[in-house]
Amino acid sequence: MTTTDIRPRTPLEDRPAATDRPIRVLSFRQRLSRWDVKVSPYLYISPFFLMFAVVGLFPIGFTAVISFQEWDLIRNSGTFVGFDQYAWILNDPKFWVALRNTFSIFLLSTVPQLLLALFIAAMLDRNIRAKTFWRMSVLLPFVMAPVAVALIFSNMFGDVHGLVNNALGTLGLEPIAWHKDPFWSHVAIATMVNFRWTGYNALILLAAMQAVPREYYEAATVDGAGALRQFVSITLPSLRPTLIFVIITSTIGGLQIFDEPRMFDNTGEGGAAQQWLTITLYLYNIGWGEFNFGRAAALAWILFIIIVVIGLVNLLITRRLVRDEGGRGVKMPRRARKDAGR
Repeated sequence: MTTTDIRPRTPLEDRPAATDRPIRVLSFRQRLSRWDVKVSPYLYISPFFLMFAVVGLFPIGFTAVISFQEWDLIRNSGTFVGFDQYAWILNDPKFWVALRNTFSIFLLSTVPQLLLALFIAAMLDRNIRAKTFWRMSVLLPFVMAPVAVALIFSNMFGDVHGLVNNALGTLGLEPIAWHKDPFWSHVAIATMVNFRWTGYNALILLAAMQAVPREYYEAATVDGAGALRQFVSITLPSLRPTLIFVIITSTIGGLQIFDEPRMFDNTGEGGAAQQWLTITLYLYNIGWGEFNFGRAAALAWILFIIIVVIGLVNLLITRRLVRDEGGRGVKMPRRARKDAGR
């Protein structure tokens, strides 16, 4: 007997050959089920992307093409002029006035709006009576038509017979030139924006606050942390993704403001001296006032680049101010950390 005859067989040698295994044949229903799991999610989301490609990406690309041409809307054709339209916009003093006004109104509306939305959301998150009523109430201004809001507030901020100036006169104060002074006109327009959007942002922040585990607050209360300390150490770090979303959307909307300055007076020119002329109002006047769609398209792309840059800056600032690296940014109270360690 040779040595190979007495050598013990290894487990691999005991296994049957691959050819000896029975081949599993999937039925058509099983294959269809696998295809459904893999393909159906893409089919469910495809209508949005197809619609966005038609009504979103195509107009954006077509606008880029028009921005390099002297476009004739009647003949639906244009003459290529390169970057001349962009150069004309950047050399026009009205553009820089509109840019200054846009940023001024944006800061006067967005910053107080987000702070007030955070405060309202924190109040609605507490155990108060008639929660549903108050949550529905803060959303009512958002449901109102922007034109109606602009008309009401433009009358309230009237220079002669406005409700606000009448109230100031009753208190013995001097009336404010809402339609003449650039700063006060920006305050009036920012008030309209805050009236419409504060409740909407507050409900978004409220939904994020309610997703924070209640155990954190209970443990913080046991440790003696007050409401302000809980808000700073627990609520704000947990709101990081939602805050980024709200800030980005507020930035996009604030830099594209049109309805409120358009309806603040009867001319739609942004004031006699362009006191509240914004970029979108300037774009509208170029496109549908002067019928120069090449310049209007170039201005639209300049505004798009500005929004992208400001949005990225806001994203970086928000990530630094409110840190939440996989949940590690939430400062848990001592008792909560002990309970988690158990």
